Amino acid sequence: QVQLVESGGRLVQAGGSLRLSCVASGVTVNTVTMAWFRQASGKEREFVAATKRTSSNKDYADSVKGRFTISRDNAKNSVYLDMNSLKPEDTAVYYCAARYHGLIATTPADYRIWGQGTQVTVSS
Repeated sequence: QVQLVESGGRLVQAGGSLRLSCVASGVTVNTVTMAWFRQASGKEREFVAATKRTSSNKDYADSVKGRFTISRDNAKNSVYLDMNSLKPEDTAVYYCAARYHGLIATTPADYRIWGQGTQVTVSS
């Protein structure tokens, strides 16, 4: 059974930092494209960041470029999202996702495997 489990979300002040973790089971993270999405209350789910099977190829939403970093640890079969200079508009449920296709995609429908999400709240 393929499963993704996110953790690390919490309440943080604006300007602060957080690290989100996504632990995979039933799939090896260095064989799939891994991504982070987020969904704010009342809004559609949106792309945040993704990394291809080879970690050197990554993509970010314009809204998080320069502030967020996606990375993977193959030994721990995990993917991370390091978030710095957090803003209130970053408040959302953050989801980890995986797709077997080798290319990065930014649309939620392109990902078949999802975690349950972790809440990030940034106070002003």
